[in-house]
Amino acid sequence: RAALMSGLRPFTTGVYENNNDWRTVIPVDLPLTTAFRRAGYRVAGAGKIYHEAYARGEEWDDYLPREAQRAREQPSPTSKDDGVGGIKFRPLINDDTALPDYAITDYAIAELRRTHDRPFFLAVGLHKPHLPWNVPQKYYDLFPLDRIVLPPYLADDLADVPPAGVKFAKPAGDHAAIVKSGRWPEAVQAYLAAIAYTDMNIGRLLDAFEASAYRDNTIVCFWSDHGWHLGEKNHWRKFALWEEATRAPLVWIVPGLTRPGTVCDRPIDYMSIYPTLTDLCGLPTPAHVEGVSLRPLLANPSAPWDRPAITTYLFKNHAVRITGWRYIRYANGDEELYDETADPNEWRNLASDPAHAAKKAELARHLPTRDHPDIGGRARAGAEEGEASPAGQKKDASPTGQKKKSR
Repeated sequence: RAALMSGLRPFTTGVYENNNDWRTVIPVDLPLTTAFRRAGYRVAGAGKIYHEAYARGEEWDDYLPREAQRAREQPSPTSKDDGVGGIKFRPLINDDTALPDYAITDYAIAELRRTHDRPFFLAVGLHKPHLPWNVPQKYYDLFPLDRIVLPPYLADDLADVPPAGVKFAKPAGDHAAIVKSGRWPEAVQAYLAAIAYTDMNIGRLLDAFEASAYRDNTIVCFWSDHGWHLGEKNHWRKFALWEEATRAPLVWIVPGLTRPGTVCDRPIDYMSIYPTLTDLCGLPTPAHVEGVSLRPLLANPSAPWDRPAITTYLFKNHAVRITGWRYIRYANGDEELYDETADPNEWRNLASDPAHAAKKAELARHLPTRDHPDIGGRARAGAEEGEASPAGQKKDASPTGQKKKSR
């Protein structure tokens, strides 16, 4: 989140974890919000844009207070308990309005119904499907347990994964507990239910957008900050550099440029969001921004694109993704290489195969040459229920984010 909003990669700033106070190394004049405020936009937001342990109000003209987002959860009497270990889930007897995301969406809808006298930038950060997957019962009912399909799974998937990767997977943790409990299908059901609840709120917001005066002159950028493992590679949550953890949705609506129903399969990373928005809105892209505009791909999804997607998790652990291939190098030098076309589940690590040495070297050239040390941070900053880091510290996981802007 700090990287996307600042335009600076983690290995540039040293901001790798949720307990890193990004405000100490990212001055207020650098973020995306500041670029739009400087250009005269009204900048408003609600929910989880940055990690909510740290706030900087001077970046915003208006922001929905967290006090307005309090949950009022009432578990269903049919609920067994609150999940399995740190994987928290249970159906609720509440209606839709009881959860914070409903209030966040209401705030955004009110902004769209306003008469604006200047261009606006509206950031909407929905928490779900962040843990806990506690949503109204009706969303669970959409996915009957007898119809749940478990994700692709290989029992000895980690046999060819190096020690650093196995350490990230923590197979003896969440996955072992889920399997032992016999509730793997229930956990998948709960995740889908949380997504369905999020889809409801996104639908409300887009309906308001379509009915607004700004439909034809507003750019919509929809993103989620990471993927999620549901047992693939004996792993749950994010906290990894495989495809399942790092692949996330990115949807654009740009009046006069994008076409409905088109899909681009080029791997990109989220460092491109900042420069794409400034480019599309005719604003100068600040010199510090490390990504490039996606305008060529928005205009033509088949356009040439030779930039890899780089993902960083913790200090000196990186993944390089290009069309057809993923390369991972860990801080200790351990490696993984996957042919995503022949092996989309990443079941065969090719890093030690001499036949693929040239491909590995090609991808390794994109790794950073310098990794800024972790800046540190206060212990358990913003710890949220149900999330634990590899070291056992509670952390946050994925909400779904949504941004809108008007020119």
